[in-house]
Amino acid sequence: MERWARSEPHRRWWQDFLRDSGGTGFWHETYFMRGGMEAIYDDTRLPPLSFKTFAPVAAAHGPMFSARTRLHLTGEAPIQPQGRTEPELLK
Repeated sequence: MERWARSEPHRRWWQDFLRDSGGTGFWHETYFMRGGMEAIYDDTRLPPLSFKTFAPVAAAHGPMFSARTRLHLTGEAPIQPQGRTEPELLK
């Protein structure tokens, strides 16, 4: 999954979407086989029944910006990141 997320066309689409969603809301949930889950809400109101009902909300900044870091994955990424850094996206 990580290899796919860092490859084209997904990588370019995600960068463009983060820069300008064009008013499109995005709600993405991930469930991990080793346990744990996360959700990303971009340009949308949090749904009434969402993870926020029972889990703390954390903004995806700093160490939370990277899924690899959030999952505490070690070792080298299958494909090195070619995207923009958090400060570059927030310009």
